[in-house]
Amino acid sequence: MNMKGLRQIKPYVAGAQPQDKKMIKINTNENAFPPSSGVLKALADFDGRELRKYSSLENNDLRGVLADNLAVHQDQIIVGNGSDDILALAFLSFFNSTDPILFPDTTYGFYKVWADLFRIPFEEVPLSDEFEIVTTDYVNSVNGGIVIANPNAPTGIFKDLSEVEAIVAANQDVVVIIDEAYIAFGGESALPLLEQYDNIFITRTFSKDAALAGLRVGYGIGSPKLISVINAVKNSYNPYSVDLIAEALATAAVVDSAYYAQVNAEISVTRDWFSAELRALGFEVLPSKTNFVLTKPASISAREVFEFLQAKKIYVRYFGDKARLSDYLRISIGTQDEMSKVIQVIGDLFE
Repeated sequence: MNMKGLRQIKPYVAGAQPQDKKMIKINTNENAFPPSSGVLKALADFDGRELRKYSSLENNDLRGVLADNLAVHQDQIIVGNGSDDILALAFLSFFNSTDPILFPDTTYGFYKVWADLFRIPFEEVPLSDEFEIVTTDYVNSVNGGIVIANPNAPTGIFKDLSEVEAIVAANQDVVVIIDEAYIAFGGESALPLLEQYDNIFITRTFSKDAALAGLRVGYGIGSPKLISVINAVKNSYNPYSVDLIAEALATAAVVDSAYYAQVNAEISVTRDWFSAELRALGFEVLPSKTNFVLTKPASISAREVFEFLQAKKIYVRYFGDKARLSDYLRISIGTQDEMSKVIQVIGDLFE
């Protein structure tokens, strides 16, 4: 029997989550290092009896330390169940025009899913042949909003802040979302633009730079006006989105920001070393300011490399269903020892 009214949508497909303990898992851009000692202590000290109560509506502990760390006002921050939650709420809150929103044709796959899900008109703007965002495509356009991941994913390429500002300045009648999930690995944040522009909304996550992908906490930063709008939507949908344990651990992670600065710098060094080693093998590697690289194998298909590595229990990301990326692999950056092993195994293909 056919039923009316059922939504049909093509969902976002996340990277595989194999459970083999002996594998090298570098397919979903998780942090190579464990959470800080302060986070682990906060978990050990958490009083489970508190779980009988609802979590905070305001999340003032977490928003307070974030505000101090970012040098913004607490009323400029909203926290949620991962940056995916924040981004979805932002789409619902800010994109209600009949004009299409704009985002790159090669970027985080959830943008298109949310636009479809929430019935928001959209246009995918092609990247250049070098996988670069073309600033003029966003400056000279009529649109209902803009979404840019910077650094972009899955390319890893960072857009200079002056060009980001040009996009924001040219579109002050709509909201420009800057997704900074990977900003801790070498990019320059758009945070300074908040002082001049009230149409910018920046999203971040604890999943990448704070080694807390399993916790599901993210946050957004914007003008008090934008935060007021998105809070109203959040409180109409899921007001208790950050649980008591998550807030305690995320707060501890912000307090331990020096630890994360150190390990993320180490990841960046390993990334640059790994990129050079791949190039030495003849691979094309896009310049990355993230904790992953997008690379095109030499004299062999990306699928063959993907399958060879998987047989060796090394898991990377292959986008075989995306025409523009079908020749590429996205490889997350693990520890130096892990990435040395990966280079050794890839080298075996060319002996």
